[in-house]
Amino acid sequence: MQPAVAAASDTAADDSADGGAPADVTTFSKGWHTPWSISFLPDGRSALVTERLSYQVYSLDRDGSKKRVGEVPYTVPEPYTHGAGGLLGVAPSPTWNGTTDKHVFFVHTAENETRVARMSYDGSSLSDYTMVLGGIERGGDHNGGNVAFGPDGYLYVSTGDALRPELAQDRTSLNGKILRITKAGDPAPGNPFGNRVYSYGHRNPYGLAWDRNGRLWSAEIGESAYDELNLIKPGANYGWPTCEGSCDVKGMTNPKKAWTPPQGVPAHIAIVRNVIYVASLRGQRLWRVPIEGDSERVGADTDFYTGRYGRLRAVARVPGSDELWLGTSDRGFGNDEILRVTIKQSPKQSP
Repeated sequence: MQPAVAAASDTAADDSADGGAPADVTTFSKGWHTPWSISFLPDGRSALVTERLSYQVYSLDRDGSKKRVGEVPYTVPEPYTHGAGGLLGVAPSPTWNGTTDKHVFFVHTAENETRVARMSYDGSSLSDYTMVLGGIERGGDHNGGNVAFGPDGYLYVSTGDALRPELAQDRTSLNGKILRITKAGDPAPGNPFGNRVYSYGHRNPYGLAWDRNGRLWSAEIGESAYDELNLIKPGANYGWPTCEGSCDVKGMTNPKKAWTPPQGVPAHIAIVRNVIYVASLRGQRLWRVPIEGDSERVGADTDFYTGRYGRLRAVARVPGSDELWLGTSDRGFGNDEILRVTIKQSPKQSP
């Protein structure tokens, strides 16, 4: 393995139309049990929230009202196979309206594999489970598990290496990848290798978010040296297991930002005003990473709420608002919260 080094610093000032930083944080919703993913419906009035260990799905409205809408069957969470697993990401169809389009997509671990599944949601309850893509190996807590529709209308899925690092470099494997697929689970047109693989060389990719230029960013959990923030390009190799953090190896793509595990173990990400916000598990903080205008460089990172709320996992931008919903994690049954974070234009230092 090549020696790991931290990503080079690309410090730059925000453009006048960009920036802002967390200014206010309040508890928005209580009584959660390890919320894993928050994804807003296209109308922006409510979000679907998954709970990893209970495999339950809830609707959370912008007025704070919460309703259980169902569960994802065939989910096998911890501790069945002594791995993390459970119910992971959720992504409503971009054209979901509860009538002519009811499709909502999930990632979950089953007894012997990780799956992408589709269910029908009519605005009140879930039904009609269909497996869209199976055969993704599950293993420990290296399951990736995020799912999101890109600006191109295709479904992107992050998958971990399932504790088998060699799979990350195998372009015929579904593991250690970011996949790009159709709603039916087929390879999306234009994929770089003619299969479902969009990028490879990932250990445990987690958060997915697109910036204003339609570029995909992803947070990734490393092994023992560095966690990463990557700008994802089709066909690119992100180095695992040869590289962790930045390294000088031909053909491998370095991260735009790297953290040591005590500061990082990044989970979901969201973008507001050209700034990437990264929820951190072990680091127990929210990272702010500004993108430099329309370039591929990022500026100096700043952390917020360090240690105040414990492990932070799910984060989503509230549509049409400079606001984040941010979920705590692993605080015990019914003890997790979803926080409301207001982004203001005048940055201020971490509290």
